[in-house]
Amino acid sequence: MRKDQVKTIPITLITGYLGSGKTTLINYLLKNAQGYKMAVIVNDIGEVNIDADLIEKGGVVSGKDENLVALQNGCICCTLKKDLMEQISSLVNEQRFDHILIEASGICEPIPIAQTLTFMEQQFAQKHMPKYCYLDAIISVTDAVRLADEFGCGEVLETVERGEEDIENLIIQQIEFCNVVILNKASDVTAEQLARIKKVIMTLQPKAKIIDADYCAVNLKDMLDTKLFDYNKAASSAGWIAEFEDRDNEHDADDDDDEHEEHEHHHHHDHDEDEHEEHEHHHHHHHHEHGIGENDDESNAEEYNVGTYVYYRRRPFDKSKFEEWLNNDFGRMVIRTKGVVYFQTEFDTIYMYEQAGKQKYLTQYGDWYAAKLTQRQINYYLANDPTFARDWDDVYGDRMIKLVFIGQNIDKHLIKEQLDKF
Repeated sequence: MRKDQVKTIPITLITGYLGSGKTTLINYLLKNAQGYKMAVIVNDIGEVNIDADLIEKGGVVSGKDENLVALQNGCICCTLKKDLMEQISSLVNEQRFDHILIEASGICEPIPIAQTLTFMEQQFAQKHMPKYCYLDAIISVTDAVRLADEFGCGEVLETVERGEEDIENLIIQQIEFCNVVILNKASDVTAEQLARIKKVIMTLQPKAKIIDADYCAVNLKDMLDTKLFDYNKAASSAGWIAEFEDRDNEHDADDDDDEHEEHEHHHHHDHDEDEHEEHEHHHHHHHHEHGIGENDDESNAEEYNVGTYVYYRRRPFDKSKFEEWLNNDFGRMVIRTKGVVYFQTEFDTIYMYEQAGKQKYLTQYGDWYAAKLTQRQINYYLANDPTFARDWDDVYGDRMIKLVFIGQNIDKHLIKEQLDKF
């Protein structure tokens, strides 16, 4: 086949915690392939119970490659047994598939896989090659019953054992970096719980398409050939980033003893900065109100009190007091926190603070501009860069503390009162 006749193959990445329904979704897509020839890459075929009626007679190719299952409808399922880029390349070269599905391990973060696939696409362009494949969408399969429990929508999971503490962290990361959220087992929670879960999901990821499902019965059009994924947009679309970048949230705790306003609005912004550059404070103001969904009673949205609160100030924290405060358990009130902090004893160092569920991380994140620019450079930027000038403070330079809290019934006054003390 000539290079100009190469078929470009879309790739769908399926994420979701163990037991959320990823295998159910894969079986559903394979059964309802509607003529699509799909290749499915999984971590271990043994874990994915392919429905027996789908498998070709003698479909397990023994000897030659026991990591591959051939299906009657021309689809295959194979174990990821080598480098992901190599495996995708070999599937693309066969030119007999219309779509590739990748099932991410339940304990896997989606970002590294998305980076690998984006790197492949960039290589095609740089080497003037045809676009052999591209990442079409990331689908996060979530268990509505588990989310109702994780997000505190009533004690519906008393009989199910809670797993490791990182479950919430992974669920939140998978929601924040996806295009489509499948709310599986939607009929197993009440209408109110479902509406509350959707409100939390939209606060964590305002751009995700949310689909209710039972047994992962979904419309194929919502899963395949969607062209929803864009790396730069995905890396900057999480709800906390929109709040972090909104200058309306910057009420300095030192200047303003009035009560902070809580900003319940959720913003869309389409800048192309990578998530890792947010401490440069590129601010965008695209306000967009969200209801809970076309068919839901939007007047109920506020009853759930799901929203965000931004704590902002210029003065540094006392590190020992801040670390002591990290032992606080806000229970189900705070689902997600992320932002930048710095300390009196480490005046020049940016720290990123991140919390999801019970997991908390404080990591060094480079130096403030004020610590590394000469006065001449500072004067140049003040004169030529309006964003830099707007963020600059005569005393602190670009140093600031800005923490975005996402949760339900957030006691902003309590958080502000605690943080103001150090």
